[in-house]
Amino acid sequence: MTSAQVINAGTLYVVATPIGNLADLSDRARSVLAGVDIIACEDTRHTQKLLQHLGLRKVLLSVHDHNESERIQQVLEHLQQGRSMALVSDAGTPLISDPGFRLVQALSEHSHKVVPVPGASAIITALSAAGLPTDRFTFEGFLPHKRGAREEKIRALVNDPRTLVFYESKHRIVETLAVMQAEFGADRPAVLARELTKTFETFYRGTLASVSAAIQVDADQQKGEFVVMVAGHDNPPTAGEIDTDTLFKLLLAELPPKKAAAIIAQLTGDNKKALYQKALELQGKA
Repeated sequence: MTSAQVINAGTLYVVATPIGNLADLSDRARSVLAGVDIIACEDTRHTQKLLQHLGLRKVLLSVHDHNESERIQQVLEHLQQGRSMALVSDAGTPLISDPGFRLVQALSEHSHKVVPVPGASAIITALSAAGLPTDRFTFEGFLPHKRGAREEKIRALVNDPRTLVFYESKHRIVETLAVMQAEFGADRPAVLARELTKTFETFYRGTLASVSAAIQVDADQQKGEFVVMVAGHDNPPTAGEIDTDTLFKLLLAELPPKKAAAIIAQLTGDNKKALYQKALELQGKA
């Protein structure tokens, strides 16, 4: 049996909460939530359900994307008056693609102690069971809502050798996978994790093409919350080396094949006729 967590006055505890399965809440997190005076949370209704499950009644203060800056002074005053506080998000670890960054930064600048209470994180949970390389990875969070901006963001990551991790919602998962296929290539290895730690947790492993096809077969598999993991480029261009495929994609969006081939021939010294033929083939696949 663990001893009760000592709660210090004037301290903010950043508490990770379950991403689906309530049994994943740590004893320490439970003790902190029971001991603090006030809980700052993303959605008071959501946090109230967690507290009811724990048998706790607490003063709640909403801190979300739209009011975080306004709440900073209020939180500072509570801490300066000797109260203790916890910060939670709706699920997982606060600040990781969730509100809290500005608040924690401000408290640190005012020399208030900020204590992390670790726990569930969808990123690490998904990677631990994905079977993709995890010695190096980059977390890109949610992609832009607008398709053009999303394409541009993904295109910038095509040659990254690290495993790429994204969050995505049910509203855009099908379209995002389609964009990834177009930019990364249909054969790029990928894993899609859906509804992590919940009853209908599912992992799809294969290529971007096979993963995309699998969730399109069943509309129910397009519901829920998703972590998309894409293998990094297995042979990225070295510094100074020109990636002709990427260059063709950029040029063919603006120029006819003959002109695009001529420009690349000047840059690389490759045969112009062969490059022109490649341009025609790439344009035919577009």
